[in-house]
Amino acid sequence: MRRRAAVFAVTLALPLGALVGTASPAQAAESATATYTKGSDWGTGFEGKWTVKNTGTTTLSAWTVEWDFPSGTKVTSAWDATVSNSGDHWTAKNVGWNGTLAPGASVSFGFNGSGSGSPANCKLNGGSCDGGTNPGDAPPSAPGTPAASDITNTSVKLSWSAATDDKGVKNYDVLRDGTKVTTVTGTSYTDTGLTAGTDYSYTVKARDTADQTGPSSGVRQVRTTGGNPDPPGGDTVKLGYFTNWGVYGRNYHVKNLDTSGSASKITHINYAFGNVQGGKCTIGDAYADYDKAYTADQSVDGKADTWDQPLRGNFNQLRKLKAKYPNIKVLWSFGGWTWSGGFTEAVKNPAAFAESCYNLVEDPRWADVFDGIDLDWEYPNACGLTCDSSGPNAFTAMMKAMRDKFGSKNLVTAAITADGSDGGKIDKTDYAGASQYADWYNVMTYDFFGAWDAKGPTAPHSPLKSYDGIPQQGFNTDAALSKLKAKGVAAKKLLLGIGFYGRGWTGVTQSAPGGTATGAAPGTYEAGIEDYKVLKSKCPANGTVAGTAYAHCGNEWWSYDTPATIGGKMSYAKQQGLGGAFFWEFSGDTSNGELVSAIDSGLK
Repeated sequence: MRRRAAVFAVTLALPLGALVGTASPAQAAESATATYTKGSDWGTGFEGKWTVKNTGTTTLSAWTVEWDFPSGTKVTSAWDATVSNSGDHWTAKNVGWNGTLAPGASVSFGFNGSGSGSPANCKLNGGSCDGGTNPGDAPPSAPGTPAASDITNTSVKLSWSAATDDKGVKNYDVLRDGTKVTTVTGTSYTDTGLTAGTDYSYTVKARDTADQTGPSSGVRQVRTTGGNPDPPGGDTVKLGYFTNWGVYGRNYHVKNLDTSGSASKITHINYAFGNVQGGKCTIGDAYADYDKAYTADQSVDGKADTWDQPLRGNFNQLRKLKAKYPNIKVLWSFGGWTWSGGFTEAVKNPAAFAESCYNLVEDPRWADVFDGIDLDWEYPNACGLTCDSSGPNAFTAMMKAMRDKFGSKNLVTAAITADGSDGGKIDKTDYAGASQYADWYNVMTYDFFGAWDAKGPTAPHSPLKSYDGIPQQGFNTDAALSKLKAKGVAAKKLLLGIGFYGRGWTGVTQSAPGGTATGAAPGTYEAGIEDYKVLKSKCPANGTVAGTAYAHCGNEWWSYDTPATIGGKMSYAKQQGLGGAFFWEFSGDTSNGELVSAIDSGLK
């Protein structure tokens, strides 16, 4: 803005009321700011400058800035404003040519002063000056994104971290779907009178003692329980994990999905795993992923790979499978139990991490193979093979960055903990906040109990619900899914997990659960774990507990899911309005895919 050449003496004696008009509410600090800076200081005096900016959406026709100086500090001359005072209270009004400010426009005026004090108690058009260097009363900060708990058919409890303010927070406005529903003095509120099975969004704003309202908190999405869950249909997810290492000792290949009949009964495949290293998504097994040459009898379409073709391995076989079954979508899963340690470094820069993952998944050599990304972090802000202390919001930041980068046309999903115990892994991370960026969560509702507790007690590794004598409360499918829904994760974004394997002990004499043991039962690849296809004949189920099967044969005790128990779990999934089911992993099934068939028929 140009500076007027004329410098004039300040009128000191005129009464303030004669110079300052009544401020219009439309011109208050919600739509304009005033900030002060000191341009120079020569010891006996200084030069000050105020900048007025229109931050609203309508034009300002006039402006008036008021402030207080401490005794001994005063304005001696001014330019580009008419400045007056009443004692230590000073007022500056626009002159004729700079009073009109269009939205986004700003204007500055300056003055020379004497003394060493700084302005205080600034007002602009009768409201607070809200500029970044404002010496007056600033509005409060945004409260924390509200957390949701105790969700019922008709109510939800919201709680949030407090906002901050230089003069103190007076109360909070709670908004449902953008409309204020109440004002409270504390940091929690239970909203009642809601409709069952309905989605709501909540935000919170703080108000300070000067009645200034600060910015909104983040949005919390909530779906009340009850209502009529969406009926299963074509969008019900039936997903299986395919492991890249299965092509070695297990001799399980993409073609097996076709020959077993499983490919016609699933909707999605998670390809496991890519690694997380140095803050980036990286290749997990280059040979298995895209280099291994397939013979004609091993290949999905019966055609052998050639030495010079640009893409071989599992990626090329998945491409052929998708050509035969166009409905199947494939996601590349990163992390897993062994490689989750890399997430801690990666989430320090979520945007860069997402960029690296996108560039790898969308590599031109195999971009057509993949339809999205799955993140298998075991576990954010908790311990798995390693421990993470990134905080409860790191997972949300990661999922948001992934969604921002992959966009709406790609799938973004995550495998998450099923620890529903009080203070357990679900409580350590804001899974509800992150769910707004996810298409769904694969809730790992298995491995609750196993022979890592070598002496027992024996217990089913994938109980659907609790039972008398369960070794740990909250370690069951229903507890995990109920807690996630109570925190605000929509049921349709939750997939129930099935393990295509059993976990077992040896040295067991008691047939019923709860017996003592001497160690892990022998397994084909690892002690304490065995594929369903082996256990079906080796140790047939002779009992059920908590919705899953168990078997006592000789001195071994195993628990695993059968087609019958899977049927019961699929009925539960439909009753709860879940998005579907997933399983770990294909090679544990029989050669005719009887467990996949049970999931498929159970979700129809």
